[in-house]
Amino acid sequence: MIALDEAQAFVLHSLSALAPVDVALDEVLGCVGAEELIAHEPVPGFSNSSMDGFALRSSDTLAGSVRLRVTDSVRAGDVSSLRLEGGEAMRIMTGAPLPDGADCVCMIEEATVEDGGRMVRINRTISHGEFVRRPGEDIAIGQVLVSPGDELSAARVGVLASQGFTSLSMFPRPRVGVLSTGNELSRTTGPLRSGEIRDVNRPLLLALLRHSGFEPIDLGTVGDEYAQISRRLHEAVRACDAVVSTGGVSVGEVDHVKAVISELGGESSRWMQVAIKPGKPFAFGVVGARRTPLFGLPGNPVSTRVSFELFVRPALRLMAGHLSIERLTLNAVLDCALPRPSDGKLHLVHVIARVHEDGLVHVESAMRQGSHLLSATVRANALAMVPDGAGLAVGEHVRTMIFDADQLSAPSP
Repeated sequence: MIALDEAQAFVLHSLSALAPVDVALDEVLGCVGAEELIAHEPVPGFSNSSMDGFALRSSDTLAGSVRLRVTDSVRAGDVSSLRLEGGEAMRIMTGAPLPDGADCVCMIEEATVEDGGRMVRINRTISHGEFVRRPGEDIAIGQVLVSPGDELSAARVGVLASQGFTSLSMFPRPRVGVLSTGNELSRTTGPLRSGEIRDVNRPLLLALLRHSGFEPIDLGTVGDEYAQISRRLHEAVRACDAVVSTGGVSVGEVDHVKAVISELGGESSRWMQVAIKPGKPFAFGVVGARRTPLFGLPGNPVSTRVSFELFVRPALRLMAGHLSIERLTLNAVLDCALPRPSDGKLHLVHVIARVHEDGLVHVESAMRQGSHLLSATVRANALAMVPDGAGLAVGEHVRTMIFDADQLSAPSP
């Protein structure tokens, strides 16, 4: 067996980010920037009001109370043709340009309109610049908006829209093919025949890929025949940026996937027995001039899920240009014991983790363990990493990978 970090290093050392492409602004959410983007316009582009109220001269309010003549009304999108002089005010709406001659705004709640709207009384001193947004206050010309490696959040998309960007140079989302192997897999939706099972791994992986921001490609299923597996994987690595196969990587006489990966990847491939439970058997190689990664995951569904998190997802995030490729991992306090036998492996336990009133993340409970017990993992939002030994007791800390950070603050079920 080899250590988990050795297996992960072998995978990541073989990969690099995909070549950048132009992506439309409405498609960039979650993608990673491939070039520096600089602001070419100030935001705001002109002085404007941050409140509904009255534009005026601060010098007119020095006495603390003043009555001003209302000469115009300015809405957002309009520009007053008049200059505001001493003793005058203009009605102004939020976002409207500050009239020439004005230097501040009194919000409507602090103004008293008189004489049918022809006059307004201001009852306090208004400071120069009060409730005025200045040009470039949000974004200045020359400001760096995106650096290479920055992930495009919704806020960044909004900032880029404010500059008129319509497309950007981005690292693309990897297109990832998913193939399930095994004679036992039913090819129909009808009643199962004796010895058949339904394909769980392919829908599971397609969903995990989509949820992680990649582009999944359904490659279907194939039986345990070497020639068919070889043909399907040959085709897949030509059509996809990465390929994930499940089944056929253990030590059985029909475990052909590991042999096909060795055939395709040559010296860049490796079949591994990783010192983890679940997920011990694992095959990987890079294929062809495009160096397409080909992952061979174990066939039991919980092992498939764990292997995806440990090997596939970090690798795909690297290919997508992300600088941070691992899930949030932290030390959590155990509210339940995690016993285990000593067997030379790192045990990976699906758990429920929550933030408690002490401000710390606690592992509240563990799911039933078994590489075939996928339903037991449904409520889990984290993976506890229990080192070799006799296990961990209540109150001890355990390294924990968080799948769903939103659930950390959710009430206990």
